[in-house]
Amino acid sequence: MKKLIFSLSVLACLFMMSCTCERVNPADGQAVQNDSTGLIVENLTGMDRQKMFQDFGKDYRWFETCIVLKDYLDSEETDGTVTGISNIFQVVVEKDNGADVRVVMFTHVGDSTQVDVKDSFWVEDFPMNEDAIKLTFKDAYDRVMAANAPKPHSRQVVLRKEVGPNSINPQYIFGNQTAQLYVDAVTGDVRTKNPAFPDNMVLQKPQW
Repeated sequence: MKKLIFSLSVLACLFMMSCTCERVNPADGQAVQNDSTGLIVENLTGMDRQKMFQDFGKDYRWFETCIVLKDYLDSEETDGTVTGISNIFQVVVEKDNGADVRVVMFTHVGDSTQVDVKDSFWVEDFPMNEDAIKLTFKDAYDRVMAANAPKPHSRQVVLRKEVGPNSINPQYIFGNQTAQLYVDAVTGDVRTKNPAFPDNMVLQKPQW
């Protein structure tokens, strides 16, 4: 089985979000009408998690939510509007006398959805199934825009819990490989460096 790594996963997210897609049932490969009426991150992620439970049972793993914004973060026109969402899961499927590991990606663009299932496994992230994520995407976006730091020239955001030497909460990561802003999805802390690794500094704490 091939390993999927974060850099490749982001490229896959962005490529798939650049096209108009249909919703596909992983069980039969048939395209069906998408019920979504808007790109609300929490609503679509909840729908995708429910679909994973229905199709594969409770033992699936939720690893990432990739988000594409309409405007660049450093643009004067940016308002946090989301144009694409991709949720990435992993599941073990019993087969004959063994089992297959599959990565399932739900990609939402406009009013359509595509589901892609690959015989592979996910690396570099911890699953987020049991994490108490307190901040919505909009909460995290507002905190980034209020932070006293340059905004990355990017339309990309990913919610993930990266494997590293430090134990961390899931993070909303705004930016690209050149510059990032990290928002803790539980505490609301904003950082300019990856908290999963040493030498990170809190840029802004929530006034709660």
